[in-house]
Amino acid sequence: MDTVNISSLWNQACEHLQDALHIDVYSRWIAVITPVRVEKETLFLGVDNDFYQSWLEEHYLPLICDALRAVSGKDWNIAFTVNPVDLFTHAEAQPSPKQPPPKTLRERLLPRRQDQRLPLNPKYTMSTFVVGPPNSFAHAAALAVSEAPAKAYNPLFIYGGTGLGKTHLMQAIGHSVSEKNRSHTICYVTCETLLNEYIDALQKRSITDFRKRYRNVDLLLIDDIHFLSGKERIQEEFFHTFNALFDAHKQIIMTSDRPASEINGLEQRLVSRFEWGLVTELEKPDFETRLAILRFKQREMELSVDETVLTFIAENVRSNVRRLEGALVRAVSFMSLTQQPLTLDALKRLLRDTIEEEQQAEISLSAIQKAVAAHYDIRLADMSSTSRPRSIAVPRQVAMYLCRSLTQSSLPDIATAFDKTHATVIHACRTIQNRMDVDQTLRRQVQDISTKLGKSAHSLQQTI
Repeated sequence: MDTVNISSLWNQACEHLQDALHIDVYSRWIAVITPVRVEKETLFLGVDNDFYQSWLEEHYLPLICDALRAVSGKDWNIAFTVNPVDLFTHAEAQPSPKQPPPKTLRERLLPRRQDQRLPLNPKYTMSTFVVGPPNSFAHAAALAVSEAPAKAYNPLFIYGGTGLGKTHLMQAIGHSVSEKNRSHTICYVTCETLLNEYIDALQKRSITDFRKRYRNVDLLLIDDIHFLSGKERIQEEFFHTFNALFDAHKQIIMTSDRPASEINGLEQRLVSRFEWGLVTELEKPDFETRLAILRFKQREMELSVDETVLTFIAENVRSNVRRLEGALVRAVSFMSLTQQPLTLDALKRLLRDTIEEEQQAEISLSAIQKAVAAHYDIRLADMSSTSRPRSIAVPRQVAMYLCRSLTQSSLPDIATAFDKTHATVIHACRTIQNRMDVDQTLRRQVQDISTKLGKSAHSLQQTI
């Protein structure tokens, strides 16, 4: 079968799939597929990375086969192959919709008017969430929940650092559910607001109204659930609210800056309930994702920014998306106010404070332990275990060395993190430092881990 016929076959199948799937699901998982070739009775379909391949094979392969059978009248074997193309090629190739008359820079940067029916930011939709490897799983989970609330994953617990997109993803689910079913009652609230309303209800003796407000919804979105920490009365109230919603098959979605099990002062019965469904993490965006976010924001603001400027910002602002967007706003504001092109030297001066803060950003001890455990393919629990085989002892010593070298933590703090004595930490640091002087393989391994943590090899100084 020639290329034209392959394209025609796939286009017909896509029309069939568009009718069967929600627009967000189709655009994220089906529209990214390209027909590659046919060999005997097998149709090879190209996708951008391994994650797409595994997800499609697990969740959409039968549906794709049914669509091809419907349009061609015969059964096809499907094989996915990873294309050697940029992860975001497809997204950037989409034609931009016709734009209204040009706006001022101030109008472009101001948030759009919120939907009066829902207290959700209209910008926080699935289509404006830029997907990359660090957030693909969380995005896929959000899509699944928006397609089948209270059936796919309930509750959905999303955690991650500041400015990584937790609120965006949560509210995007709210928008998606609202679009599909206008009759659904959707409630979005921050945990701080929930606490204040609870206190107000106690003072006004209107606790019954408070319970009705939160127990009679179809979708409950609670931001920053870690603020429940140490607040026993509201934890008791939320425990019963959670049970009422869960038993009524209503969807619950929560965000936090850490896993439920690491929220100090949170009752164990709540921890167990928060982990009943799916727990997913939003990680710091990698370079490709950061660059894709900047390109998307540039198009959204209807501005043309030199690619070298975007690349510089993506390379130097790594901590979170919010700071990344702030750096871009400063750059475009400078160009708008001065009416001059932005050179790299000018950009370095403009973002000097931000870049310095990025470089000085403290790496947590747990982040180092996770990175080392992942590099050596051992369990995170081995970092604080009493096991002493070489396959565990050396990675543990490397982790202690990096904690001492890349952070300002004291020896007792590091020792506590590994459940060891400070003398053990000193011995580990000296051992790794001495071995790195003669063992180039070990030195490269340590430098590789340091680089993955966002620190250069120059950060590895004498530790003791």
